[in-house]
Order: sequence, then structure tokens, then C-alpha cells
Amino acid sequence: ATSAGAEELLIIANSSVNVAAPLSADQIAALYLLRTTVWPDGSRVVPVNREATSEVRAKFTSSVLQQDKTSLATYWNNMHFMGKLPPVVQESEQAMLAFIQKVPGSVGYISASTAPINVKVLARVP
Repeated sequence: ATSAGAEELLIIANSSVNVAAPLSADQIAALYLLRTTVWPDGSRVVPVNREATSEVRAKFTSSVLQQDKTSLATYWNNMHFMGKLPPVVQESEQAMLAFIQKVPGSVGYISASTAPINVKVLARVP
């Protein structure tokens, strides 16, 4: 078995999201850091994170956002003062997948070993 740290991530979105894949890490980071808040069709971006203790989230934060937990926490504290909230959190791969399947405009990430059923894969993160 491989550890989550070694495993590829899939960046997934609700099937309603009409955007050309693959997205770059910069484009994905912009969605998560609320620099991009609407999809090309004008619908709202709904970023979703795993829980803070998740290895998958740690990999996403370092590989895609290129930040550590501390700098990211500082970023969200600053954003809070501007009335912006961090991404909603899902506690498992299954919860993440179910949320992305149900919520239009949502974007999230799962480990590549989880089948991306009824979602759109926007990118792979090695």
C-alpha cells in the first residue's frame, strides 16, 4: 500500500462546471484562495477542503497552494476580516465525492485511488 503522500490527487468538480480541463495548479489555487470566485459561465465557485488533519489536504496545500498550514491559517484570518470564508470542509473521501456530485459549481480533491464517479476531473496532481 502507498501512503497518501505518495498518491496522486484528482481535482474534481461538479459535472455542471463548464471549464476546459486540465486546469493548472495556479488556476486551482485561485479557486481555493477566492481569487477566482465564478466559473466562466458565471456560476459561483464552491471550493471544498478535507479536514485539517487529512493527509490528502496536506498534500493539496503543499503541492497546489504551495503553502504550509501556518501561512494558510494566516491567509484565512486576513480574508475573514474582508468577510470571506474559507472553503467548506468534508470529513472523508466519500463525503467529498457526494458533496461535489450534489452541489453545482463545487470543486474539491480526492486521492486518485477513489473512483471519480459522476464528477468532472479538472486536473491530476502527481
